[in-house]
Amino acid sequence: MSGTDNAIVSLNGFLDEETVPGDNRGTTARFRLTISPTDDTIDETMLPCAVTDANLALSVLTDLVPGDELRVTGYLRLPRTPDERLCLYILTLEILTPVPEAAASVMRIERNGPYLYAFDANHTTVPVWTETGTWVGTAEDPAAIAQLLSDYERRHSTGSS
Repeated sequence: MSGTDNAIVSLNGFLDEETVPGDNRGTTARFRLTISPTDDTIDETMLPCAVTDANLALSVLTDLVPGDELRVTGYLRLPRTPDERLCLYILTLEILTPVPEAAASVMRIERNGPYLYAFDANHTTVPVWTETGTWVGTAEDPAAIAQLLSDYERRHSTGSS
């Protein structure tokens, strides 16, 4: 991948889904990075990313889990024709904030603003923590998450714990 026609960018974002191999040998990898300049989901952008360096691809496929906050640098390739895709070809990758270890083994992690939710098909309860790893609490079910967050924010805005 030549950088002569593509901009080099450095971006921070969250890995919302599992990484996938880009080939059947595992020497390349692909993932989508969610980038949001605000905590409002309307401002989020999903950016397809590709890793072509075999060593970095192995690390991406084995070390990253959904919910990790990443800083990536690479060549941003803009589509030149309607059938080409937008893609960031990763040169370097740094894990800024890993998902707390206890949550990494659950089925699915979702992010909403500064909060992470862990959904497990075997449980109705939903553990919730901040993106910095601060424990918020456990909602009895997904419908109770909003109330849990409201209570948490009210406690922390008044300075009580």
